[in-house]
Amino acid sequence: MRTYDCAPTLTDSQVLDFCRAGFLMLEGVVPDEINTRAFDYLDEHPEHTPLQILEEDWFVDNVILNPDAAGAIRSVLGKNFALTMPYMANHRVQCPETAQGWHRDKGSVFTHGLDSLQVFYYPQDTPLELGPTEIIPGSHFRYADGIAMSHYGSIRNSVSTAAPAGSIFLTVYSIWHRRTVSTASGTRNLLKYWYMRTVPPERDWIIEPEFELEHAYHVSISDTAEMFYWLCGRHSEYRARRNNLPSYYYEARKLCKYCGYRIG
Repeated sequence: MRTYDCAPTLTDSQVLDFCRAGFLMLEGVVPDEINTRAFDYLDEHPEHTPLQILEEDWFVDNVILNPDAAGAIRSVLGKNFALTMPYMANHRVQCPETAQGWHRDKGSVFTHGLDSLQVFYYPQDTPLELGPTEIIPGSHFRYADGIAMSHYGSIRNSVSTAAPAGSIFLTVYSIWHRRTVSTASGTRNLLKYWYMRTVPPERDWIIEPEFELEHAYHVSISDTAEMFYWLCGRHSEYRARRNNLPSYYYEARKLCKYCGYRIG
């Protein structure tokens, strides 16, 4: 297992936003020459799991350890984060193609802990016509059986990851996502891989002097705040405060869950 370390690049507010949305988009952060080289490599190795690319220094240095992506990963997973080995998937599609059903990847669990990140890389321009991945912000906190999810079509507030070549996006593993319909002709590559935590969580990203944990708690007394407190290494403190909420909060929460919504 390879481990890496670097300086964190996300602030308190950005980490809180990641907890809320469940994903972070980094557009065009990989150099063009690396994108071209990666695209050509994948044409030569069209298999679903091109593991050999992890042995290429140019790929590791510019994609796996891309400064923008690595800094964000370091912010969320802490020091000495690890690339899950050996795994590299290419969701390679010959377009045009129909849309995929909504799903959470196999093995997803509902948890406020965050010990791993799922990461995607587009080595080519991926406009709407090539069927980019679509994500539902905040859906990493909503449990649903795979059969119950797959029949949905368009969902309000979903977000397309259409982006230029060299874009990387990070997600919580359990987020709802799908490949969208493609109308253009050609090959669409999308590499997917994982990083994992090797140290206990602590608030060691970029601290904003004016940001206080009270802010996260009062603005978002919810799953978002609980995940943020967990990443700060102060989950027990959050639970203690949550247990002191008035009883009517829990009654309202039950009603909202019954209707399919959550408050906070």
